[in-house]
Amino acid sequence: MGMQYTSESKMERELINQLVSGVSQWTERPDLRTEDDLWDNFRKKLEQNNVDVLDGVPLTNLEFQQIKNQLNFPTFYDAAKWLAGENGIAKVQVQRENATLGTIRLRVINRQDIAGGISSYEVINQFQSVKRSGMDQNRRFDVTLLINGLPMIHIELKNRTHPYMDGFRQIKKYLQEGKFTGIYSCLQLFVISNGTDTRYIATAPDTKLNEQFLTKWVDESNEPVDDYINFADKVLSIPMAHKMVTQYTVIDNDKKALIALRPYQIHAIEAVKEASKTRISGYVWHTTGSGKTLTSYKVARNLLMIPSIDKTIFIVDRVDLDQQTTASFQSYAENDVIDIDETDNVNELIERLLSANRNVIVTTIQKLHHVMRRFETKKDTPRYKKLTHLNLAFVVDECHRAISAQKKHEIEKFFINSLWYGFTGTPIFAENAHAEVGELPRTTEQQYGKRLHQYTVKEAIHDRAVLGFQVEYKRTIPEYQLDEMIARIKMGNSHEELSPEVLRTIMDMEIKDKEKLIPAEVFLSESHMLQVVDSIVNRSRNKLGFIKGPGQTYDALLTTSSIEQAQKYYKLFKAVKNGTSKIKVDENIKKVLPDFPKIAITYSISENDETSIENQRVMKECIADYNEEFGTSYSMETIRQYNSNINDRLARKKSQYLSRAAQLDIVIVVDRLLTGFDAPCMSTLFIDRAPMQPQNLIQAFSRTNRLFTVDKKFGQIVTFQTPALFEEHVKNALILYSNGGENDVLAPTWQESRDNFIKAIEALLLIAPNVSDIVIQGASDESLRRYAKAFQNVDKAFSAIRVYSDFDESMLGTEFSITFDKWEEYRGKYENVIDELKKRRGTGDDSGDNIEFDVSYELETTHTEEINYEYIISLIQSYVPSTSSEGQEVLFTSIGKKAEAEVNGFIEELFKSNPKIATMLDEIWQGILSNPNEYRDVNISELLEDKSQEAREYAYQTFSRKWGVKEHIVSYMGDTYNPRNEIQPGESELVKTADYTKYKETTEEPVSRLKYKRAITTDLKQMIEKDILPLRRK
Repeated sequence: MGMQYTSESKMERELINQLVSGVSQWTERPDLRTEDDLWDNFRKKLEQNNVDVLDGVPLTNLEFQQIKNQLNFPTFYDAAKWLAGENGIAKVQVQRENATLGTIRLRVINRQDIAGGISSYEVINQFQSVKRSGMDQNRRFDVTLLINGLPMIHIELKNRTHPYMDGFRQIKKYLQEGKFTGIYSCLQLFVISNGTDTRYIATAPDTKLNEQFLTKWVDESNEPVDDYINFADKVLSIPMAHKMVTQYTVIDNDKKALIALRPYQIHAIEAVKEASKTRISGYVWHTTGSGKTLTSYKVARNLLMIPSIDKTIFIVDRVDLDQQTTASFQSYAENDVIDIDETDNVNELIERLLSANRNVIVTTIQKLHHVMRRFETKKDTPRYKKLTHLNLAFVVDECHRAISAQKKHEIEKFFINSLWYGFTGTPIFAENAHAEVGELPRTTEQQYGKRLHQYTVKEAIHDRAVLGFQVEYKRTIPEYQLDEMIARIKMGNSHEELSPEVLRTIMDMEIKDKEKLIPAEVFLSESHMLQVVDSIVNRSRNKLGFIKGPGQTYDALLTTSSIEQAQKYYKLFKAVKNGTSKIKVDENIKKVLPDFPKIAITYSISENDETSIENQRVMKECIADYNEEFGTSYSMETIRQYNSNINDRLARKKSQYLSRAAQLDIVIVVDRLLTGFDAPCMSTLFIDRAPMQPQNLIQAFSRTNRLFTVDKKFGQIVTFQTPALFEEHVKNALILYSNGGENDVLAPTWQESRDNFIKAIEALLLIAPNVSDIVIQGASDESLRRYAKAFQNVDKAFSAIRVYSDFDESMLGTEFSITFDKWEEYRGKYENVIDELKKRRGTGDDSGDNIEFDVSYELETTHTEEINYEYIISLIQSYVPSTSSEGQEVLFTSIGKKAEAEVNGFIEELFKSNPKIATMLDEIWQGILSNPNEYRDVNISELLEDKSQEAREYAYQTFSRKWGVKEHIVSYMGDTYNPRNEIQPGESELVKTADYTKYKETTEEPVSRLKYKRAITTDLKQMIEKDILPLRRK
């Protein structure tokens, strides 16, 4: 007999008991079960909280309908903007029915009234969401938390026999069905749990609700809080639940999205707040890639809420990152209660510092230094005294890059009442302290004060806030050659025969010690560099995600030891691209990306050193190549804009860089972009230089480990020099920056992954030596689950091994005991098994055995050669003229022949697999080519969906008239049809309501009544598969 699990209804009861017990301010409301109940309850609270404004005249039904209309938000993002309110108070406006009473504004929620003021907190469960059409379903929600009568947090529970992801998928289903509308459109947070695993996520439409951002709670010491009752105690109690939706969310105006802060961000914000109360400075150690900019924004904002602080100064380091950070701040602050000032010049910075406005100022250390110099001769003026006595809180992002210990000391002497809060992903410890310079601080703690909060890379990887690292240490010098090289060095490069003493010395040396003796010029040789180029070009297709198709691939950095080496690499890659190199791009790669590799280079150029003239000459050539590739017009005079464009093109955060034509594959750098640069689409860092200092190593690695799509599993690192020595440096760096958790940070080695794959295949073949051994009909749930779990394990192991440079698909069937064709057969059987298990679960026949696996697991190794539909859409969209947010028409650049040919080629490919969609896209594309301004600001995806919907409706109408059946049922069946199901939803209702008499009257050669119903279902199946499914397969 299987284990007994707590039912979902009992879990609901235990959760509600936890929420309402003790000192909690939550009140259970079992009487609120319908939308009308919720609106009536909200109306009472609104009137209670606005007695003064209503002035004795209650709201009429017509007036309350105005309010209901205002609170029926089109998106959760719109609800969040409304909730931000005016000075933190969300209001609704009512035109009184009695015209003499005019227009009034009623307070709904005050963000500052936490556990007091006008705020009230209620818990409901089993809310009845009624179906909105004949084909819809009634639903019952689990638990919802109301603040002032409005749903703010929705909780979906599953029992322990289900993965917590079933709760996530349930929410997505509700979103697809339009259940979170009306009063439920106010929701700000989703919580899902199966009792033992609990996650939360900010609300979003189903198409943007990304499982990558499901977040688990951790306490102040980063210990996980997984159990749903403990989660409710820590996160859903008052005042925390109120803070979660009003203080610990951020509205991203650029992405039109709501962001829920992760727990470590919240703990850091609270720690800084507490420190500031006693005027203590300090630093926050949050690993690179964990969202320090967002955390520091909230810290800067919250510090400004403390009355004793006049201004918050946010210091960033370089110009490009200054622009990137300021843009992020402006986007976050758009709907917040504070202003963000970016300073363009010193005069402006002085005026803003002296103004009475309380705001956050984003600036650089250089501008602050100029302010100080400006007042060197004005120390007796009132402006100087006011300026130097301001109570300032400095927030420093990347606190060692943005400001030196010397500069910070100078600023502290100038602004005598200043607090300092530094943020860093790589603190400086005693182990890697700066060189001693007088009495200046050498570590982060000496420079900023005590550590206020920490969140290391180990913890971030565990919480899925960032990815781990997969490191490959490549050698271009075989060991026997290395021994010969070291022997000659020991012999003083003599050609004499090696002495026994030298041979013994070499035999006794560790490899890393031998590698330390390799002359640097060895790695500048063309022989070494060509091996590196070949590896990057021909052994990295899986690292760069070529299987995802054009426009969906990842990009990479190659970092070198010097500008000279970077320039040599650029020439070598250019020769490969032009076909003049001995290194040829593999034909299989050309089939996927004919223009690979697309390369750029960026490095710092000085004016006065010996190499500056040559460096400028080479850079002019590289910029000319870049201009030719991307249709730009940069020069040495606009090199800053060139570098900024490379950043944008590599990060791909702007829509114009989502097309393959606008993308880069690899950017060659020395040190630029290795710190502070954020590009989630970057998967790989290639390193051809000596090992770096621990902090620089971790910073560089962290360019690759941002969360992106689900198939990006690790940040990929490939080194090409001194593998044993590099491995030791990486290990030491990870020990330092993961608090000894280096084993949790690194992916398995190639050998470990290879062994895992072999074991997984053996386990699968033990269960099913042949595909025919799996017979679905009559098989027990346990046997089907065992096969499905074994196949999923193979799929995960296969996905993991494919990204290693050592892997080649030719190994399948030789080194690994399964061929690719056999793998496809097992995969097909797996799909059928999953369908059967889902069917049994739906009918209640699932026996609930103890073999745990995810029935909704998505295969990671699915291979498709079809052109990605979404990519073609984004490609066409990038050529649609647009209007700026200020209402100005953005200058439209005519579509070049190269771009036109690219789109035409992809549409031609799409014709092979989906001619219906391809025809519609071609019609749109030809219209844009002939008259682009007719399409200004048109959303191509929506336009195509409208055309597709028209075609579907026409097909439904035609079929309904032909057979005398109800069109809305045909429409429902067409939109929900699954070719794998023998019986389709709505099929019985369709034939029951069919009108044979009407059919016979309008048909020249009708079938007999006996054959009528079967003919309907047969023809419907053919119509849907021929005319409808292609329009759904987008």
